[in-house]
Amino acid sequence: MANEVTISLAEKEVAAGQELHGTVTINYAGRWDSVAINSQIENSSDVFSYSLLNGKKIKHPYARLSIFKDELKGKTVVEFVSSTNHVPPAGKDHTSVKFRVSLIQEHKEIFSDIAYIKVVKKDTVASFVMPSNKP
Repeated sequence: MANEVTISLAEKEVAAGQELHGTVTINYAGRWDSVAINSQIENSSDVFSYSLLNGKKIKHPYARLSIFKDELKGKTVVEFVSSTNHVPPAGKDHTSVKFRVSLIQEHKEIFSDIAYIKVVKKDTVASFVMPSNKP
């Protein structure tokens, strides 16, 4: 039973204060009570805070976001926006982050998926620069 729940992240890297857009897709047809989204920033106690859930503004300043099945009202896709104030420590150009989604049934995890991104320093975020025509 592969891909019963999946998480995908639109960005591969973000800097402090930038929004990260994520999508959780639930393909499991069996019983489950809630879906939990967790973020873990490597070697840090900093967290990603959630600000948007399925188009609705929320204020959830914690690493774990739990959503009851009843709250989804039959939807099988959860879209979220989150951000962090984390800055990689001196001497490092990035910090690795793991996002994990879990389907929960009667207090037990029944399926999960993981996605990874990097938090980079603001001056190293990939951006498009117009080439100059000057010699």
